[in-house]
Amino acid sequence: MIVSMIQFIFEIPDVDSIKEKRRLIRSMKDKLQRRFHMSVAEVDLQDSLSFGQIGGALVSNSRDFGESVLRKAFEMIEREVPVRIQDMSIYSQEF
Repeated sequence: MIVSMIQFIFEIPDVDSIKEKRRLIRSMKDKLQRRFHMSVAEVDLQDSLSFGQIGGALVSNSRDFGESVLRKAFEMIEREVPVRIQDMSIYSQEF
């Protein structure tokens, strides 16, 4: 069993309240879960108004497949969500 994981930190421009930030992050998590069938959570920076951190995981039987799905998920975030990516990492672990 291979678990592929993604983590990214992003800046959210033009957000005036934590409520707006939470709405944007909830929308982002829902899109990732629905389109890519992966587990997603806000893992840090919950109290920051202008930054967020999302982590996601996908279980498969192939490192290449898992990491390619996560790259596609990241590309979707870059295209469709109004955030500036500060850092991103994808890695896999065999269990």
